[in-house]
Amino acid sequence: MLKVKEKTSNSEDEGYIVIEAGKSEKHYWADLWRYRELFYFLSWRDILVRYKQTVIGIAWSVIRPLLTMLVFTIIFGRIAKLPSDNAPYPILVFTALLPWQFFSTALSDASSSLISNQNMISKIYFPRMIIPSSTIIVALTDFSISFILLAITMAIYRFVPNWKIVFIPLFLLLAIILSLGMGFLFSALNVKYRDFRYIIPFIVQFGMYISPVGFSSSIVPERWRFLYSINPMVGVIDGFRWAIIGKGVSLYWPGFILSIVLTFLIAIWGFWYFRKTEKTFADSI
Repeated sequence: MLKVKEKTSNSEDEGYIVIEAGKSEKHYWADLWRYRELFYFLSWRDILVRYKQTVIGIAWSVIRPLLTMLVFTIIFGRIAKLPSDNAPYPILVFTALLPWQFFSTALSDASSSLISNQNMISKIYFPRMIIPSSTIIVALTDFSISFILLAITMAIYRFVPNWKIVFIPLFLLLAIILSLGMGFLFSALNVKYRDFRYIIPFIVQFGMYISPVGFSSSIVPERWRFLYSINPMVGVIDGFRWAIIGKGVSLYWPGFILSIVLTFLIAIWGFWYFRKTEKTFADSI
């Protein structure tokens, strides 16, 4: 924050203004609330940029999960004939696409958010954490659209979700925490090391293949399940399937607990590194 002091020389009547950096660390959390309207503005702007003045527009949020579901259903369900946990294979895939597309969208947008808003960062003060945090709203918008598509798919297959679906907000919260933690970390790294803009798309693409999106994690041998759960998205995806499909799906609790622990460790690490490097963003960018 910038403070303005007016000082008057003893020998001259003319005053002068000194602008100095304030102690933003002390009031940082209060500033996050004070600048909440900026969070709303950035979120709404990102939504408009994504869907306004585009050829496909909001239909892209429908086409992308549908095409992904179709490809995975053909490859893993029809050709490989993998088990579907007592649910139609399109529903098995869709229950994983919900958290995965939310995570991938939030991570990709958050990682590049500081670079995209470098003019704001270099000119005015505000808690920089607002910028990557606002990208979550766009990801939640896509998530809501995909959830509607899942409901339509379940209606087509006459599939009734389990009562455990009430736990969906908890697993979504876990995905949000993981997305924010990695978003803070990679957005800060992207400011200092610009080659991270090439690394992040690879991480997202590679992560989709090693996460149980197109298949059930139950096909992973028991002796490898705990190691497989080092990927925090495994626990999130399994949680969504457990909550929506219900019957025939069980959580691998050791791996799920490991995913929760790793999610919070990543979130703490990302927050710590972001706050550590935040003061240098304006100079580095």
